[in-house]
Amino acid sequence: MGILEVKNVGKRFGGLQALSDVNLSVKENTVHAIIGPNGAGKSTLLNCFVGKLIPDTGSVSFNGQSVLGLKPHEINQMGISRVFQTPEIFSDLSVLENVMIPCFAKRDGAFRLHPFETVSHETDLIEQAEQMLIDVNMIENRHMHAASLSRGDKRRLEMAMCLAQEPKLLLLDEPTAGMARADTNNTIDLLKEIKDKRDITMAIIEHDMHVVFSLAERITVLAQGTPLVEDTPENIKGHPKVKEAYLGEAA
Repeated sequence: MGILEVKNVGKRFGGLQALSDVNLSVKENTVHAIIGPNGAGKSTLLNCFVGKLIPDTGSVSFNGQSVLGLKPHEINQMGISRVFQTPEIFSDLSVLENVMIPCFAKRDGAFRLHPFETVSHETDLIEQAEQMLIDVNMIENRHMHAASLSRGDKRRLEMAMCLAQEPKLLLLDEPTAGMARADTNNTIDLLKEIKDKRDITMAIIEHDMHVVFSLAERITVLAQGTPLVEDTPENIKGHPKVKEAYLGEAA
């Protein structure tokens, strides 16, 4: 039994069958990658994980509880956080203020901006936020304007914001998209550090195979909305079905 269980999930958009009879189990304290060609259904599946999309058939559960139809703050309260393809940060705030918001939300039970204005100088929130920034090696940037950060540092900031919610499951949707190789490698190192230091499970969607094989312990390959194979990275690399999905012909 995994921390995240997907059973017989199907999803159709008009005449397009985006997902068909998907079964997936993400084991606790592992890094599980979901890969596949463009249009394979990866993002659709990830949106089902966080309740953003409700499957036409099947179920998605986290720690035995259904996530279907839940609001984003309810998903966060369950212990699930998500990193988006484009970093989701508050550009008009400082780095420190960005992280104080989820710290405040974790304490008070709701993610909202307005009440934060009245508690933005509370010592305990500042200390919590600074610890998150230490964990992602950004403490020296705490007073910088978030909009001025590089893409790699914006990703680190988003990671700190996610970690402030103390998730048990971190969902990563192409976390290195648009990055230079140096920033990609730094992000890989950061995710390894987070995994080593925290009791956390990761599910990652990623096109960059360097990232996938550097991080994943299990890999599920999707093609046309259907799982082709699930195995270890070593066995996935030369699997004929994987080559066929990516290259269009059996190897």
